[in-house]
Order: sequence, then C-alpha cells, then structure tokens
Amino acid sequence: MPAVNVVVESEISDSLRVRQLGAMFDVPVRERSRLEWNGNVPIDEFDWNVGLIVGPSGSGKSTIAGHLFGGHVDFKWDGRSVIDDFAPTQSMEAIAGICQAVGFNTIPAWMRPYAVLSTGEKFRVDLARRLLELPDPIVCDEFTSVVDRQVAQIGSHAVQKHVRKTNRKFVAVSCHYDIIDWLQPDWIFEPATMAFTRRSLQQRPKLDCIVSRVPYAAWQLFAPYHYLTAELHRAARCFCLFVGDRPAAFAGMLHRPHPKVRDIMGLSRLVTLPDWQGLGLAMALSDVLGAAYKGIGKRMRTYPAHPALIRSFDKSKCWTLEKKPGTYNSASLRKDRKKAAAAAAAAAASRQRPCAVFSYAGPAMEHDAAAKLIA
Repeated sequence: MPAVNVVVESEISDSLRVRQLGAMFDVPVRERSRLEWNGNVPIDEFDWNVGLIVGPSGSGKSTIAGHLFGGHVDFKWDGRSVIDDFAPTQSMEAIAGICQAVGFNTIPAWMRPYAVLSTGEKFRVDLARRLLELPDPIVCDEFTSVVDRQVAQIGSHAVQKHVRKTNRKFVAVSCHYDIIDWLQPDWIFEPATMAFTRRSLQQRPKLDCIVSRVPYAAWQLFAPYHYLTAELHRAARCFCLFVGDRPAAFAGMLHRPHPKVRDIMGLSRLVTLPDWQGLGLAMALSDVLGAAYKGIGKRMRTYPAHPALIRSFDKSKCWTLEKKPGTYNSASLRKDRKKAAAAAAAAAASRQRPCAVFSYAGPAMEHDAAAKLIA
C-alpha cells in the first residue's frame, strides 16, 4: 500500500516586509515553514486505469503526485506544426490515431504551430503527446485548469475512454470537481483531508440535443474546421445539432443522381466544432438525418474520407458499407486501363482522397416528424 509521508520545509525571511506582514495580520513569524502530509493511497489493492488527485490550490496535490508517481512532464513545442513536435519514432498513423482519440480532430490545426492553437486545442494535443509518448502512469498536473469548463468535461471523457480502451494508467491532478462525472476516475484522493475513495464506473452525464434545419449562412461557423475543404454547394440543405442553445455539429445534404437508384440524398459535409469533438455528435446527427430521410421515402448515403469517420460509420448498426475506400475498383481497371488511369490521375491532381460509401439502414422517423424537420 503506497504511503504518503511528505514534509516540505523552508526558511522564512526575516525581512522588514515579513515582520510588517506578521504585525498587520497578527501572524507569528517563525524561522521555518513546515507542511506535512501523512496517509495511505491503496491503489495497489485493485486494478485501475484512471485516478484523480483533486482539491483546492495549495492543498498539496502536485507535491503528493510527485511523491507517488514522479510528477508532471512538460513538453517542448517548437516545430512548424504540432505533428512535427511528436517523437520522431512515432508513425503518422499513430499520431493521427491519438489526436483523434482525444478529440483533436480538426486536421488543418495539426499543421499549425503549437503557439497559434486555441487554448482548448493546446489542451487536447498536449494530452495526445502524453498518451503516446509517456510510460505509465501518465501524470497530468493542472488538468483542465486553463480551459473552458465545457472543453474540460468533454476532454475528460475523451481521455478516459482512450485510457481504458488501451488499458493504460492515467492520473489527473486538478482543482476542479466538475470533471469527476466525465473523467470517471477509478479512485479519488483529496490531499486537503487525506481522503481516499474508490469509485465505480458510471455513465457519463447526458446532453440535451436537438436537430434543426438552419440557413446556409450557418456553414460559415463550421467551414474552417472541415477536414477537406471549406466549400459547400449553395443548393445544400443545412442542418445543425444543438446542445442546449449552442451549435455543436453541422451537416450539409445534397441530392445525388444515380443511374439505378432514385431519391438518394448524400451527406456532403459533416463537421463538429472543436469544443464538442469526442462525444460522437456527428454520428448522432447523421443517424437523425438518415432516419428522417427514410421516413419520407428517401435513401441517405455518406461518402467519408476521414479515417476516423470511416471507422465510426463501419461500427454503427445504423449504416451499411456499400463500397470500401477507393477512387476506382479493380474491375474498372481490368475493363478499361486507360480510363482507370486517367481517373486516378485526375483524383491525384485534384487532391482527392479515397472515400467509402455507406447507406443508412437504421429505423425510420415517423413521417410527419421527418417532413417537419426536412422541410
């Protein structure tokens, strides 16, 4: 059983200001200051993945974390892009996977220097490097202290999900109690009272979401965060998923002509704002729209090129894979090599990426509700 027996002593200055301070507030001036913590943190008595050391500033959180786990590691960020700052031994696939796992999904931001990222983006990419480059247990001091509380909660959910999926050990050190239900720690230690508590895994708090038709102008809020292009056809029908009254995810729908299948609506753009990434809101929006179009007798398809989106649609029970990622298939190559080669060259010239095709196969929305949403 790990024991906490920590004493921090320091000499007190005998300066004029110190003596004045003692006189002003009737505080005795001693030669030395002494802080002491004694207790037990029985984390070796059970299996765990996520721990939380929490309490007010000055309560000894960082000191105890350093005593138990070796403390916090600071990274250097001096590259031209954040992906250049990851360890050179890490593959691009591993870097992309961990960034997506913590909700840092805005691909253009990966190419920017750390210094120009938003506070929330810095928080997430810092988490990504910790999870990818540090050994267990990973200690993160001042966890969520510098970010908006919404970002803090969603980021907490994303990191604990990845830590449990990969069976890692992660210790957050924070002064915020509002992350507990999102971080889902297996144990909580509070140095202020030396209280240790085990905690069972629970469901994260629910979000109240609604999906509404929105004007084309709403795309301007989401366009900078799309992973391919900021363009959207003017004929697109636009929808937004709101959390409370705050826009979180966007979908643009276009009619897709097809030689064999009638009434196909294609998902042209699907974007989640950075502060909401990691909760699956884009998939929730896609499911609602698929159910709505099915409710009025139309089919919905999506054509994702983003690897994380392809995986999400492939795992969903509401979507069926129609075509694996690729710009052309082997059959077309055999039938007409020149045509296939020209198509491949055109795709490369236009910087196209291989995309998959999925069709909605889930339940239908009631007709009147569907018609009201899509109208």
